[in-house]
Amino acid sequence: MIKIELERVKGDYGFEAKDAYGHTVHIDNSTEGGGSDFGARPMQLLLMGLGGCSGIDIVSILKKQRQNVEGFSMKIEGEREAGKEPSLWANVHIVFELKGEIDPQKAYKAAELSMDKYCSVAETLRRAGGSLKWSVRVNDQNIQ
Repeated sequence: MIKIELERVKGDYGFEAKDAYGHTVHIDNSTEGGGSDFGARPMQLLLMGLGGCSGIDIVSILKKQRQNVEGFSMKIEGEREAGKEPSLWANVHIVFELKGEIDPQKAYKAAELSMDKYCSVAETLRRAGGSLKWSVRVNDQNIQ
């Protein structure tokens, strides 16, 4: 069982979350909602988790295939359901950007395996009704 501890440490909504290993994350509400911009919003953390989950998968797969990943970044955009409470992620798009000596088709397949098979966060969002789209760029070239 995973254990997470949360403690309010700043203002009304500024929390520090700590995992069992002592890693911390700051969480806060928007300033419009009374927060003090102390940390990331909870729903943004979910998209960050998606990026981390898929990024770990992709790099791991490519390393096993002896691909030289010199740089890896991603851009994640999300749109939440309008006029609903709770408002879930309805549409999410990720652009995986890799640099190095990488076979473009291997990079695409690694992303596909992550997003469709291995990434638990992606599956969590899908089961909640979210639509996940993604694309891959290797050395500034779009891959299909």
